[in-house]
Formats: sequence, C-alpha cells, structure tokens
Amino acid sequence: MIDRKMGVAVLGTGWVAGEHIKAFQKNPHTEVVAILSRDRARAEAVAGQHGLTRCFAATDLDEILQREEVDIVTICTPHHLHAPQGIAAASAGKHICVEKPIALNYRDLLALDSAIAQARVKSVVSFVLRWNPLFKTIKAMLADGLLGQLYYAGVDYLSGIGDWYTGYAWMRRKEYGGSNLLSAGCHAVDAARWFVQSRVTEVFAMANTSARNRLGYDYDTNSVTLMRFASGVLGKIGCSIESAHPYFFNILLQGDEGSVRNNEVFSKRWPGQTSWAAIPTILPDTAEVSHHPFVDQMAHLVDCIRHDTESHCSVRDAVETHRICLASERSAGSGQPVDPWGELDET
Repeated sequence: MIDRKMGVAVLGTGWVAGEHIKAFQKNPHTEVVAILSRDRARAEAVAGQHGLTRCFAATDLDEILQREEVDIVTICTPHHLHAPQGIAAASAGKHICVEKPIALNYRDLLALDSAIAQARVKSVVSFVLRWNPLFKTIKAMLADGLLGQLYYAGVDYLSGIGDWYTGYAWMRRKEYGGSNLLSAGCHAVDAARWFVQSRVTEVFAMANTSARNRLGYDYDTNSVTLMRFASGVLGKIGCSIESAHPYFFNILLQGDEGSVRNNEVFSKRWPGQTSWAAIPTILPDTAEVSHHPFVDQMAHLVDCIRHDTESHCSVRDAVETHRICLASERSAGSGQPVDPWGELDET
C-alpha cells in the first residue's frame, strides 16, 4: 500500500478534466502534480484556475510517465487517444482512470486490457453513473428482491450533442467519435449490464441518421440495440446523439415481482399499492459533467489502490460494454445478429 499522498497526472484540459481535478483535490490521499496539454500555457492556466501550486505542465506524455511522483494517470483526452495513452501509462507502472470510450476498435480494446493485466496496475473506467444516487437506489432494490427476477432491461441515452459540447468538432468524425454508442450511448449499455449482472451473448441492431443530418456527423447518430443476456433477460438500448429535445436518460427494468421506471417503483411485495411510487433522489438527468459523482468514483479508485483490490468498473469489466457497442455497429451494418464475444475487428 502506498503510505504517502499519491501523485495524479491529468491528461487533457477540457471540462471533464476539470471535474477530475476537483475530485482528486477532495481526496485526502491524492494530489494533482501534473497536467498534460498540447499547449503548455493552457496546462499552466488550468493549474492556476484550480490553485495547483505544486503542479507541473507538460506537453509530452513521456515527461509525465518518467516522474516517480506520478502514481495515477487520469485520461481525459479525445477518444482516439485513450487506448494508446492508457497502454503507455500501464507500461510505465501507473494506475489508470480513463474516460469512456476506452477504445474505438477491437484491436485497441484488447491491447489496452492486455497492457493493464500485464502491468498489474489498478484501473477504473469513467462509467461514473454507477455512483449516481438513482443507480445506487436501483441496485439496492434489486439486491432486496423488490422486483423479483428480471426479464427485461431497457435503457435509453438520448441527447443532442452539437456545438455546445467543446469536443463536438472532432467527435462528429468517425475516426475520433467511433459510433453513437462508443461516443455517448455506452453509458446506457453499461447501465443495463450493471443492473442485470449477466453476460450478453447476442446483439442485434439497426441504426440511421436523420434525413437532414443537421449536426453533420459522418456516422449513424441513432440506433436501437437488442441484447440477449445469458440469464435469459432481454435488453434494449435506445441511443440518439441528435435528439431535438433536452437530454434524457431513461431506465425501465421489469421483473416478475415489480418494475422500476427511472425513480418510480411498483412492486407486488408492497400490498395495496395502486400506482407508481416516486423515490426522491438525484437522477442522471443532464449531460453536464459537474452533475456527475466523480468524487465517489475517484475515492473508489484510490481505495482499490490502497487496499490492492480490483474495481467493479475496471478496464477488464468495461471490455464487455465496449464489445457490445462494437457488436451493435457490426450488426447494424450487416443486418444480422452478432456474438459480442466473437472477433470484432474491422475486416
């Protein structure tokens, strides 16, 4: 166990990076000691904004990885950089927090997973909604058997990701965004997996883009993905990143004893219930990253490092979520069901 404050290097200077910095600043076991940017002045400015007086600015990842005081690397750069930067950090013996998606293709996905396993470092993927209060409430209800045995899990990620988003200019290009699921909807895929707790064995999907394509994406912006879990549960993921309405993250879980509809629950185990009961809690109802529970996520990573335990949200676990996203894209292109555990390369 590391018996000193762990040094954190933040790769990137965007809005997500700012929230990562704040979360690590609030943890008594960590200190942000480095920021990476293509523009050193930009990194220095971000350090100043957060009062990081002992933080150095870097323009080269090697500058960071060679430093002994860096124990954790948190990756908040554009999507296509996540895998190569994660591989480099793991190879240097650094623990890793990486924003989603962790890779944009099958080859890089497996390479990142392998690098972390070989280095035996800890990792957490930023499927931060696992720490959202609504998610915690639903997990507690499932553990208590309030819904009985699940048979259906539907989760929707619906948003209009346009020029309000600082990464929009690069995200709308396939080489940097990947797909609508990889760029955004993977949160919904991961949520379904987190609730069902069973491996997905079959994926079938359809996808399109609106006729006008006002947002200018060069890949399909809308998709419906059907999933069959090994436990027999059926799943459905609806995803749109060109929605002409406010952000909406929708959850519907159905079991033989009850159902959850976002923060509303109905259960046969509550005698006399005649309608949905609302639970007052914090919902994932905005795309604003400041709304996300990064503090809890980073505390979890730190605990995993200090106590030598593996995260439930590690890169190894996230591989399954990303396999489903890649399988969905392949199925939509072929019109055929796809096994997410088969070969998913681009050939």
